Amino acid sequence: MSELVQGLVVCATAGFVDVLIDDEVIQCRIRGRLKKEPRDTDLCVIGDRVVVSQVDGQTCVVTEVLPRRTRFSRRQPGRGPGKEDVLVANLDQLLITFSYGRPRFNARLLDRFLVIAEHQCVRPIIVMNKADLEQPGDSSWHNTYESIGYPVLNVSAGTGEGLGVLRDALRGKISAFVGPSGVGKSSLINQVLPGLELGVASVSEHHGKGRHATRVASLYALPQGGFLADTPGIRELATWALPIDELDRCFPELTRYRTECTFRSCTHTHEPQCAVIDAVHRGAIDRNRYESYVRLREDTPA
Repeated sequence: MSELVQGLVVCATAGFVDVLIDDEVIQCRIRGRLKKEPRDTDLCVIGDRVVVSQVDGQTCVVTEVLPRRTRFSRRQPGRGPGKEDVLVANLDQLLITFSYGRPRFNARLLDRFLVIAEHQCVRPIIVMNKADLEQPGDSSWHNTYESIGYPVLNVSAGTGEGLGVLRDALRGKISAFVGPSGVGKSSLINQVLPGLELGVASVSEHHGKGRHATRVASLYALPQGGFLADTPGIRELATWALPIDELDRCFPELTRYRTECTFRSCTHTHEPQCAVIDAVHRGAIDRNRYESYVRLREDTPA
């Protein structure tokens, strides 16, 4: 390895990162000076492009983290000072994964993922696993999201249904599976990357919620080109650095009406002559999606 080279972070733990350099994964430590610099975001995560130096013929050190093109991040859970929790950097697309059966589909959480993807300019794809468990009526919501422009893939890690379409969607992209625990993200990755054998968690019988299978986020090279991230299951998801007056731009179906409102500063929640509210009443905007927008406005810091 030359004195200074660039690489891709494929795994990150406390103080150390695994960096892919010329088809070889090398464990590196992070230079102390970088760790001491003040910041309100994660220093180094999977997907980051970094500069690596070999300091003593053996030890490799990350000397610089290059600017991120895109990211998937949230406001760090908890009530402490606001900090960005970056799960994956430099993404092309998010595979927002839920499942039929258990744990139950959560449209509000899906909408939060979609807002973050829109805000961070990452293409979202909705993946519904366990398609073999789909019941009549379960897919009625598909039309709403597909009419907005969000693709919905029905797949089954158990039967193999839809996996060919999923592999095609991953080709040549940096992608990340995200979603609640127990929906089968690791099972799908095991199907896409045979031999990886990620741990698979069950769903709690008592709570009906998934248990975490993935503990450490990792990035895997795909045989057809591209990379795939597996991230720990998410139960709490809050937006990061999203100005409240920009929230409506993260709902594509609201965007087309926002310029028709009487008031330029319209919040689309109570104002008279609001084109968005009128569209909801006419059925041009799905009421459940609109309610997600209102709830997110209430939860987004001013």
